[in-house]
Amino acid sequence: MLAFIPSPSDGIVHIGPVPLHAYGLMLAIGVIVATRLAEPRTLARGFEPGLIANVATKVVIGGVIGARVYHLFTGYNWTRDGFWGIFAIWRGGLSIWGAVGGGVIVLYAIARHRHLDTLLLLDAIGPAVAVAQAIGRWGNWFNQELFGRPSTLPWAVEIDRAHRPAGYEHVATFQPTFLYESLWCLIIWFVVTRAEKRFSFVRGQSFSLYVAMYTFERFFMELLRVDKATDVFGIRFNALVSAALCVIATACYLGLDRRRRRQNRDEPSTTSDEPTTAPS
Repeated sequence: MLAFIPSPSDGIVHIGPVPLHAYGLMLAIGVIVATRLAEPRTLARGFEPGLIANVATKVVIGGVIGARVYHLFTGYNWTRDGFWGIFAIWRGGLSIWGAVGGGVIVLYAIARHRHLDTLLLLDAIGPAVAVAQAIGRWGNWFNQELFGRPSTLPWAVEIDRAHRPAGYEHVATFQPTFLYESLWCLIIWFVVTRAEKRFSFVRGQSFSLYVAMYTFERFFMELLRVDKATDVFGIRFNALVSAALCVIATACYLGLDRRRRRQNRDEPSTTSDEPTTAPS
């Protein structure tokens, strides 16, 4: 190996005398950045100022609970970690599917209670969540988890023996799936935000594009990973979930795009580069 990405010796970051779990720190930074990015997007869509700050904590709590519950049923090692281990979220084990599902459920409940346009709110938040995911994935690097197959590429990540799965004890470097996903999520932000301005998306189109792009990449990342996971017919369950969501989101995006084109033909004088707004 001429080059590789080294891994931290532990998942702790010391800020002065205060030790912080890097996994949680990355998640927190991701949430803060996503909140800052989502706020002007909600204002541009006609929502009241401060909406994101008001709902962020509830949505994050819902996302964390959903992420942990999903992981407990699809990838948690009950034999090794036991009952009390379910609360040790700083060790990892927060599934993105559970996080999105739990967050969307809470967001939907808040939107219904406050009579907000749910689709428009998801459009504002979706791309910002992609940036949060890009930052949060670096928590996997600190924890030396969720890496891919053995690799000798110059950007392969070095994994300590204690973190290598069974059968890979003598392999030192692996595919850095955390890095691939982090970069892809930044691409999602760029593509969605540029496409919004270029094509004047209708309600729901931004969020469906975000989901379609993310699940497309996640399907291949799941096939690349070597950590133990629930299988269905020999295929990782999360890969099947990714494929199904990608098909659904793509169909939704294309259907909404046909509506956008039809609206542009019917009302050519009303089109603009500004996103559709709705009362809050």
